[in-house]
Amino acid sequence: MGFVLLGFGNIPHLQWFLFGLFFHIYVIVLLGNGTIILITKLEPSLQKPMYFFLGNFSFLKICYVSVTLPRMLMNLATQRRAISVVACAAQMCWVLILGATECFLLTVMAYDHYMAICNPLHYPLVMNRKACTKLVIGSWISSIPVQIGQTFQIFSLSFCGSNQINHFFCDIPPLLQLACGDTLVNQLMVYMVAVFFVSLPFLLILISYSKILSTVLKLPSATSRSKAFSTCSSHLAVVILFFGSAIIAYLRPKSSRSSGTDKVLSVFYTIVTPMFNPMIYSLRNKDVIMALRRLVFK
Repeated sequence: MGFVLLGFGNIPHLQWFLFGLFFHIYVIVLLGNGTIILITKLEPSLQKPMYFFLGNFSFLKICYVSVTLPRMLMNLATQRRAISVVACAAQMCWVLILGATECFLLTVMAYDHYMAICNPLHYPLVMNRKACTKLVIGSWISSIPVQIGQTFQIFSLSFCGSNQINHFFCDIPPLLQLACGDTLVNQLMVYMVAVFFVSLPFLLILISYSKILSTVLKLPSATSRSKAFSTCSSHLAVVILFFGSAIIAYLRPKSSRSSGTDKVLSVFYTIVTPMFNPMIYSLRNKDVIMALRRLVFK
């Protein structure tokens, strides 16, 4: 009939502390990423492809956190951890879709940096508004059929044992642990989808940055090199934070899995990364800092 999300129930004395901590993180995520969306829409100096992608990325982060954090806060406050099968499937499907969208958007942003630094003369022609819109729409919708299919495949399994999910949201690894019978085919499908939606975008990002690094090192001016590295550093930091935790979470062997490690990694890429996203992009970007100042003064 349903599942029970154990979450952080193994530390009952810290329930209200965790509620306060995650509530403040949620507020920071909403305010920080909402501000990024606002300034990329209103500030004339930020009407560039890079900030168009950044605005969409910030909106994605708000969606990502809103799929998991509100229910976790409700569970911490009420101690009622039950979740229906339909709600669990919907939550997992949205987490998978938004996670794949983030992988694609980060790849598109890396390609934007590559074009700006390695092909500056062709950049305005290639990365026009129409092309950027198509890239964003493609990033949002391309994973939907696959992730809906993967969710249907997971929930078509038989769950005849415990209904307690040792996690704070419905994710694939803890659900597979509750399934009856042989889940080898399902695990292989998870690995295949993860390789395509996580490893392949990460590889494309690495290729983009290898070409960027090669181009930057050839620049004669130290100022130009410093500016190029500064442009890419924020995006690269987000890539390392997100892909590092996601790859470890989904592609490491089953024998090395533990529920505690899974929770920490999930907190990292679903909650911590969205919180740091505005800080990373605003602290390392002079255009964003100036736009924020103008917005505050207005």
